[in-house]
Amino acid sequence: MNLATPERRLGARHAAALCVGMVVGAGIFKTSPMVAQSLPEAGQLYLAWALGGLLSFVGALCFAELAAAFPDAGGDYHFLSRAYGRRLGFLFAWSRFAVIHTGSMALLGFVFGDYLSQVVDLSPWLGTHASALLAAALIVGLTGLNLLGVRVGLGTQLGLTTLVIVGLLLLGLAAGAQHVTGHPPATQGAATTTADWGTAMVFVFLAYGGWSDAATLSAEMRDDKRGIVRALLLGLGVVMALYLLANWAYVRVLGLPGLARSEAPAAELMRVAFGRGAELLMVGVVTLTALSVMNAILIAGPRTTYAAARDLASEWRLAHWNARRGTPSAAVVATALVALLLVALGDATRGGFSTMVDYLSPVYWAFLVLSGGALIVLRRREPEAPRPFRVPLYPWLPLLFSACSCYLLWASLVYVKAGALIGVAVLAAGGLLLLLLKR
Repeated sequence: MNLATPERRLGARHAAALCVGMVVGAGIFKTSPMVAQSLPEAGQLYLAWALGGLLSFVGALCFAELAAAFPDAGGDYHFLSRAYGRRLGFLFAWSRFAVIHTGSMALLGFVFGDYLSQVVDLSPWLGTHASALLAAALIVGLTGLNLLGVRVGLGTQLGLTTLVIVGLLLLGLAAGAQHVTGHPPATQGAATTTADWGTAMVFVFLAYGGWSDAATLSAEMRDDKRGIVRALLLGLGVVMALYLLANWAYVRVLGLPGLARSEAPAAELMRVAFGRGAELLMVGVVTLTALSVMNAILIAGPRTTYAAARDLASEWRLAHWNARRGTPSAAVVATALVALLLVALGDATRGGFSTMVDYLSPVYWAFLVLSGGALIVLRRREPEAPRPFRVPLYPWLPLLFSACSCYLLWASLVYVKAGALIGVAVLAAGGLLLLLLKR
């Protein structure tokens, strides 16, 4: 049996980069038009994105306390297990392995394939499966990089996150250029006549999703007291600023109606401001963004799988930690294989991106509801546990976070409807597997 465990050798900047990389994905390039379709004024659009950032900060404060008090490679898997028992913890680990993380990787793989196909026509060689094949190739390539070791994976993440931030700053530059040259912004009329805040916030929070995965690095932080706290707050601060900048740029150049109608607002903005070459450049940035998030998932996701296997059956290959490379290598490979199966599912249904959104959304929000409650449960059950960081305004902020997550769970079920059934069925299969293992 391999007794190697994670070592504390990571700085806050690495975890913050992972947080930014997990959040700033296809969301800001895909969901802004949908938010604009639901809100009639630009001021409401900015308010929605600011509220999404502030409420995500509340969630980050909750996770920061949990991660600092109970550091573990399993992240919220460990918190949920301590609060509700190992069975529910196992179901969460299964949901990440079979639904949330792998579904997100497949989803972003399709974004990569779709955008790249806009630049290079590969249909003569790959036919209608071009996007799926490109997605699969990217998953295989990133898996190879992460198998080389944690420093290679995190080094790649730092580089990719930097490129993503530069790309979003280009949007602000383009909007500023419009102002300096006197080019008037697009028509500023309303995109809709009535505000639908419920629908708008569903897509806003979809774009902010993923920050909690940085908690999986809590057991590897050099500063075991406040390192993960700084990483979460720094990462979300950067994300919120970038999202507000991007939406201001969209409205400044395209106008609210133009943003609501756009299929690819970032690329269209660059074309209006600087021409076709800039549009192609932004397509490249969006492609790198998808790549960045997938790489972050391959860093964080397998750690939850490793932690669950370690606790459930330490003799499993998935429970082995590669001490030389600093990665759970078997869990990395298993995560990639499931993601490839989901790419095949998306290709078979011809839904691609939308199929994966339907598949993972309700399961994701259901477990965030329980994570917020876990902080309150553990405060009462383990009051003597050292807590280097405590959530202010307790218990109101954890209750606010859980209430918001409940709302988004309900809204995601309403939005995806029958599409959620596949993800729920896979989660149920995890419960059946747990029963069989117990026997």
